[in-house]
Amino acid sequence: MSFKKILKRNEFYIVIIIIALSLIIQAKSGQFFTENNLVDLARSLIVPGMMASGLFMVIASGNIDVSFPYTAMLCMFGVTKLFQTIDYQGPVAAGFLLAAVIGAFLGLINGILAAWLKLPTLIITLGTCTIYLGFTQGVLKSSVISVLPTPLADMAATNLFSVRNAVTNLGSSMPISIFLLIGALLLVGFIMKYTMLGRGIYAVGGDPVAAERVGFNVKAIRIFVFTFCGMMGGITGLTQVTLSGMCQINFFDGYEMTIIAAVVLGGASIAGGSGSVIGTFLGVLLMKLISNNLILLGIPTNWSKLMTGVLIIAGVCISSYKAVAAERKITSNILDSKSGKEAAHE
Repeated sequence: MSFKKILKRNEFYIVIIIIALSLIIQAKSGQFFTENNLVDLARSLIVPGMMASGLFMVIASGNIDVSFPYTAMLCMFGVTKLFQTIDYQGPVAAGFLLAAVIGAFLGLINGILAAWLKLPTLIITLGTCTIYLGFTQGVLKSSVISVLPTPLADMAATNLFSVRNAVTNLGSSMPISIFLLIGALLLVGFIMKYTMLGRGIYAVGGDPVAAERVGFNVKAIRIFVFTFCGMMGGITGLTQVTLSGMCQINFFDGYEMTIIAAVVLGGASIAGGSGSVIGTFLGVLLMKLISNNLILLGIPTNWSKLMTGVLIIAGVCISSYKAVAAERKITSNILDSKSGKEAAHE
């Protein structure tokens, strides 16, 4: 890739911002590049990174989903309560498989409504997220589960390694669930870059009418992206349980806006048809870098929502600017083509 093309990509500028912000935090606090802070930062990327990888597909297809945190919540409580009820002692992988199936089913509901009823997906997923929350609170009667079933508790206690800050004596551990994040990013990256399905997702996001004309099944693609996002939500919900060692109803409060902002900041147009998994991960990294390290900059943590709001607006503005610029370029090419034909005719 030429340097000129690199300069046109969102990822380049996000990397520059991340490097600059990291150096500022290090200069201000002297604690950013310590082992425990870096491990804590990597740990904090697992849940939002997995959610963002699923949502990226939805946004790239020209749709939006705000129900994925509530899908994660329902799967989290549903699987944990089931394991408690039956006193499950088997492999933890069965729990993740069950969460993935439940999440995929909930996502499938969104996909079918989006594909067949042709309603705005924001309205659809606002409705379903309320249903999922109501089911979690009303039917499952869930708010807090502090004692986990044995398989989940064992995974919560298993780490790859631990580090300790020599100055502050604070320790941090790298959970094995970091591999789930890596796997999710690799899977989505492979689908979007190397498969016909990925090309179809971008095509539907760019122009669904044109995508259908060239042979892509628009309805099937919409159903797939919502189902996949739901599946990732289910897996992420159970991952959160193993990271925190408990279930709590407010784990995912505000996640929808944070994850949407991260995906858009990473270069995905809110109108669909563009973006990358690398950009999505960098967007998540930037969001967590700001929210996790405000205290090191001497800024109160309750300013994090303000910063998130600013980043959302910035991401939407960048996305809108790119869409307008692309439209102007297409219009200019059409006018140039017409002028060339008229000149040749004369």
